[in-house]
Amino acid sequence: MRVTVTDQSLPGFAEAHRLQRARYPAAEPGWRPDWQPVHTVYVPADRVSPSTVAGWGAQALDLVKEHLSGPDELAGVFGPPGAPARDVHERVLRKLAREPIEDLRIDFEDGYGGRPGDEDGHVEQAVVAVAAMRAAGALPRRWGLRVKSFADGDPGRSVRTLDGFVTGVVERVGELPPGFVVTFPKVLMESYLGQFCGFLERLERELDVRLRFEIQVEAPQTVLFLRGELAESFGGRLAAAHFGVFDYTAALGLPPHEQRLDHPACDHARHVMRTAFAGTGVELSDGSLAASPASGSAADVHALWRRHAELVRHSLGHGFYQGWDMHPSHLVSRFATVYAFHLARYDSYRDRVRAWEERRAAGGGVMDEPATIKTLVAALRRADAALPS
Repeated sequence: MRVTVTDQSLPGFAEAHRLQRARYPAAEPGWRPDWQPVHTVYVPADRVSPSTVAGWGAQALDLVKEHLSGPDELAGVFGPPGAPARDVHERVLRKLAREPIEDLRIDFEDGYGGRPGDEDGHVEQAVVAVAAMRAAGALPRRWGLRVKSFADGDPGRSVRTLDGFVTGVVERVGELPPGFVVTFPKVLMESYLGQFCGFLERLERELDVRLRFEIQVEAPQTVLFLRGELAESFGGRLAAAHFGVFDYTAALGLPPHEQRLDHPACDHARHVMRTAFAGTGVELSDGSLAASPASGSAADVHALWRRHAELVRHSLGHGFYQGWDMHPSHLVSRFATVYAFHLARYDSYRDRVRAWEERRAAGGGVMDEPATIKTLVAALRRADAALPS
C-alpha cells in the first residue's frame, strides 16, 4: 500500500505517543481485579473492643431470626421472589455468622467528638482491641481508623492519634497487619493532602510500614479539585474516596429533611468522583444512612431495612459498590440488597459474555459492543468477589 506520510517523515512521533500514553493508563470500566469491601462500618473509638465485630454480627443475626425468619419474609421486605429470595436469605445468614464486617473503621472524628483529655487513652484502648482481634483471627480484611480533620484547626491532634495508633499496633502485633487504611476527613483544601501525606511518609520511614489513606469528599470545594492525577501524586498512597452526605448537603444549604443519599446534589458529587477517578484504581464508597429502627417492632425494623435498601440500590445503580453502615441492622439490608443485585443479572451477564466469545448474538438478539463486554466481565468479577460461597 502506498502512503503519503510515513513514520520516518515524523521524527519522534511514535515515541512521543508512547510517552503520552504511559501517563494515562487505559481506563477499565468499573473496577480492577482487587477485592473491595461492600461496606465500611465505623465505630466510635471509645466503643471499640475485641468483641466489636462478633457483637455486631450477633445483633444482626438476632434481628434476622426475629424479623426475617425465612425467604418469604425476605421477599416481603426486599422484593426478590421465589428461588432468589431463598438464595439471598441463606447467603445473608452465612455472611453474618462468618464475616459480619468486611471493613472496620475506628472513628476519632465526628462519631467520637471532641475529648481533649481522653483521646490518648482511647488510642491505647483501640490498639489493644486490634491486637486481640488479630490474635483471634477476627480482624476484618480491611480495617483502620478515621482521624480528625485538619479543618478542625488542630492537625497536631490528628497526626498524634495516627502516630500513636500505628506505633502501638506495630509494637504489640510485631507488624502492621494487612488491610490497614486511614481515613482523612473534610479535605477542604488540596494542600491538606500534601501535608498529610508528608507525615505518612515520615511515619513509614520510622516504622518501616506502608500506609495508604482514603479521603472523604464532604464539601463542594473538594469536588472541584478532584482529578485522576491525585491517584499518583502521593506515591500511590491514595486508596479510596468516600462520599460524606451530611456535611456535603449541609454545606450546600439544603434543608435538613433533604440530607439524603439519593438527593440529586449527591448524585452530581458521585458522578464527579467517578469521572475524576475512572481507571485509576482509587476505590469509591458512598455515604451512610443516619438512622436505626425506631423500636424493636417488626414494622419499625422492616421500615428501616426498606429505606436502607432503597439507598443501597441507588448507590449500586450509580456505580458505587461500597457504602458506610452505622448500625448492626444495616448489615442485614446491606448484604441482602447487594446479593440480590448481583444475583439478579449474573446468569444473563454470563450468557452474553459467552455469546460474545462464540461470536453469536445473545438472548433477545442483543449484540454487545466491546466496551459493554468489558463492563459485563467486570460485573461478574465483582459479583464473584462480593457473594459468599
